[in-house]
Amino acid sequence: MARPTGRATKLILIVIDGLTPSMFEQVVGDGSAPALALLASHGTYRRAISTFPSLTPVCLSALATGAHPDVHEIPHLVWYHRGEERLVEYGSSFGAVRAAGTRRSLQDTVYELNASHLGKRAVTVYEALEDAGLTAAAVNITCYRGRTPHLPTLPILTRPAYGPKRFFFYNLFESDATGAPLSVRNRPAGTIDAYAGAVARWLVTRDGFDLLVYYLSDYDYASHVQGPDAAHETLGRCDEAVASLIAAAGGEEEFLERYAVVLCADHGQTSVSEVARLADVYPELLVTASNRAGMIYAPLHSMCELRPLAERLDGHASVDVVLYREDGEAIARREGEELRFAREGDRYATSGDASILDHPNGLERAWAALANPNAGELLVSAAPGWEFADLAGRHHSGGGSHGSLVMGDSEVPMLTVGLDLREDAEPRSITDVMPLALEHFGVPLPSYVRR
Repeated sequence: MARPTGRATKLILIVIDGLTPSMFEQVVGDGSAPALALLASHGTYRRAISTFPSLTPVCLSALATGAHPDVHEIPHLVWYHRGEERLVEYGSSFGAVRAAGTRRSLQDTVYELNASHLGKRAVTVYEALEDAGLTAAAVNITCYRGRTPHLPTLPILTRPAYGPKRFFFYNLFESDATGAPLSVRNRPAGTIDAYAGAVARWLVTRDGFDLLVYYLSDYDYASHVQGPDAAHETLGRCDEAVASLIAAAGGEEEFLERYAVVLCADHGQTSVSEVARLADVYPELLVTASNRAGMIYAPLHSMCELRPLAERLDGHASVDVVLYREDGEAIARREGEELRFAREGDRYATSGDASILDHPNGLERAWAALANPNAGELLVSAAPGWEFADLAGRHHSGGGSHGSLVMGDSEVPMLTVGLDLREDAEPRSITDVMPLALEHFGVPLPSYVRR
């Protein structure tokens, strides 16, 4: 395979879960995150857009596959598996996990998201690169599907997980003995990211990859409690985790000589102070909701019967937009007004009130979410300031949340360093990151990627 002609041939993707553009720009501008500021001084920065629902399993799957949910098929944090006639709950809250069944939820999150839920048509960046003879590494990221079987570290488990050649997942799967500390001993104190940092330093010290996907999740956890732009201490630890990679490479010059970097978030966050229960509106139907997005499953209703269901949410302060399909078109509804739209090649034909879906990349994200075979018949995007309670009634009122189509939930920082990109090739969406990585290594793109 052809290698890039730029100075750096290897690539590190740093994903800081839930980092907002405003927070990134603040800490880079005032120097309170010196490692991030250093990377920014050598790179190209822009704001980019997430997917919908802007929830972590959906977003990380979009990052890994270069596709929205119509291709990767992960619809939400919690959803109904029609084939198995059961709920899938990836971890909205500890209460929601217990409500769905702890053992089943852990198996879905650890194994089935990749083994059976992730769309067969989707290609992960790990699969594509390693099929081309390169070495990929992944640290703690939820969407990890690869070709190499890895047995769990716990003797009571025997089922392998198929990930990249170098694969580390919260101490549960470890392709190499790195001496990293236990990750789950004290999450509020940052032990999960401390584990990720120790593993990533080990990998950089040995230059043990072509691509490293380095996922830092603690910032989102803290932001849910403190608010979207308030978790400065946790972001400081993220900055230290990035700085430790630079030091492990031998310093700034050596690091930038060896590695190109993409640094981004998977989604944003906005403040929430009000809580709604979508299940109260649809007591006869199955509702899956969490954070700032919900789905209503109405399997016995024909398409022409979905409009009355959508109309029930007219006037609800908690609802921004309701989405459903009718006669081959998608419909976005708000306060009794509707926008109809359908994809025609690379564009969308529309009729109705366009302001209903004036969200960033709203038509594409809404269309893709509705085209996911695992999604509900109705999709609900929350209004600013509102959150939908999960299966256990838990919420983040008084803190931060995400999941909706609105700008704050959907916008992410996007920094590229050491990549020789045309202006029209700069990543504008998180779905552009996987194709960018493949192009960097000269690897063909999946057929579903449009560049």
